[in-house]
Amino acid sequence: MSVMATSRLLSRDDLEALPDDGLRHELIDGAFIMTPSPGFRHQTLVGALYRKLHAASVGSELTVLMAPFDVVLGDNVVEPDLIVAPRTAFGERDLAMPPLLAFEVRSPSTGWLDEGRKRSLYEEHRVPSYWLVDPLRPSILILELKDGRYVEAASAYGDQSIEVCLPLRVTLNPATLASV
Repeated sequence: MSVMATSRLLSRDDLEALPDDGLRHELIDGAFIMTPSPGFRHQTLVGALYRKLHAASVGSELTVLMAPFDVVLGDNVVEPDLIVAPRTAFGERDLAMPPLLAFEVRSPSTGWLDEGRKRSLYEEHRVPSYWLVDPLRPSILILELKDGRYVEAASAYGDQSIEVCLPLRVTLNPATLASV
């Protein structure tokens, strides 16, 4: 991961002017955050969770999307690994409102960002649910917004299973997700 340092705060226009170079680009607090394409383990975990959430969303008004897809939070543009939002809220290129769920797979290179600034951004913009999964130490942390702050709603480690109700009802097992 790299952070592009400049003498001025960068904007969404600057982000959109970047060439398509295969990297994931996010704009956080006026700086570009660029990460390489995710690895195999990361993508298989995202795919497994996508299939579970998509199956749970059938017949609802919700849509589940995988990155890359821009989520606009004020002056910031992030790309969570998965998002869930009402189908009618999606634009052609972005989601211009906070999703109901933002999901991130923790990795050694991005864990500090996912657990730090992204978590506070999601909290500031009132994203109701934020899920963090660590595939190396199979675990999942479910955070839900209560009185404007994230609180731990549930967590599971290894082969433990938990049932989550918001924004969709699913049963999650970190070991199973990480082994797909």
